[in-house]
Amino acid sequence: MKIKSVFSHAFDKYGKVLTGYDVTELLEKLDATTKKPDNAVIYEPGDAGLESLAVAKEFSINAYGGMPIQVGYCNGNNTKLNCLEYHRGSELNIPSNDMVLLLAPLQSVKDGTLDTSLVEAFYVPKGTVVEVYETTLHYAPCNAVKDGVVSKEGFRVIIVLPKDTNTAKPEITVKNTEDKLLWAKNKWLIAHPETSEASQGAFVGLKGINIDISKK
Repeated sequence: MKIKSVFSHAFDKYGKVLTGYDVTELLEKLDATTKKPDNAVIYEPGDAGLESLAVAKEFSINAYGGMPIQVGYCNGNNTKLNCLEYHRGSELNIPSNDMVLLLAPLQSVKDGTLDTSLVEAFYVPKGTVVEVYETTLHYAPCNAVKDGVVSKEGFRVIIVLPKDTNTAKPEITVKNTEDKLLWAKNKWLIAHPETSEASQGAFVGLKGINIDISKK
């Protein structure tokens, strides 16, 4: 699939690049203190070491207008779409390696379903602070693709979200279709039928191919 840039106008409906933040120390700590699996993806909603840095307070005050936030990470190697999720509130992604985001508009979801042909790919250079709007479907990042070749370097990515997002799912009485998508606190998830999430009981609503950026 064609991979566009987060600096292109095509990205405008999904999010924006934030400027003015010095993330050097943040990414250095991410690289020095967190693991990066070779054949899997790991995610931690909040990391005390990352949250102790001054830039974390800047994200809370500036990017989130004073709201409480969490600073965690998503690390590993991945080339597939697998699922799409969304939250109430924007998400910040800050990679220490180049990466690709697979995104789609929440407005295109009908009765919990979405055709994967609507998914678009965006290249994010390392060190870029990317805001992903709450109306943007997203999931785990993918390895960078350079000259048609998928990088084997994998990725480490800072993930900033409203406090307690992606923690234990609350008890819920299902009132509508969206309630069936709730997978964790402030996390609504739509799975492809081929995924482990689907086998674990996630709502299956992705129709079409499970996109794999390693395949042309």
